[in-house]
Amino acid sequence: MREDCCDSFTPSGNRFTNIKKELPEIESLAEIFKVLGDETRVKILYILSQNELCVCDIADILGMNMPAISNHLRILRALRLVSYKRDGRSVYYTLNDKHIVDLITIARAHFLDEEDY
Repeated sequence: MREDCCDSFTPSGNRFTNIKKELPEIESLAEIFKVLGDETRVKILYILSQNELCVCDIADILGMNMPAISNHLRILRALRLVSYKRDGRSVYYTLNDKHIVDLITIARAHFLDEEDY
């Protein structure tokens, strides 16, 4: 018996079939967490959860240049976390849905709880 296996380990073909089928979805989910691993992108998402804004407004709030903000927004758009609409020459960004705000809110609550320990 291998030392790193439990005593009752018996390989079975169908026991974990459902879990194995879900793994590709979990891999996609990991991409969202990678994107959320960047402080600037989390700030952008938080800002957009408060208001629909153009690149220049987001750049002003964060004290960054517009090309840098545009690059972050491109990444967020690729994962369908934000969307945009044109109004003449201006482009306004907004969150695609509230789910991402829920993730940030939960993570923030967790962080604030940890400060009490």
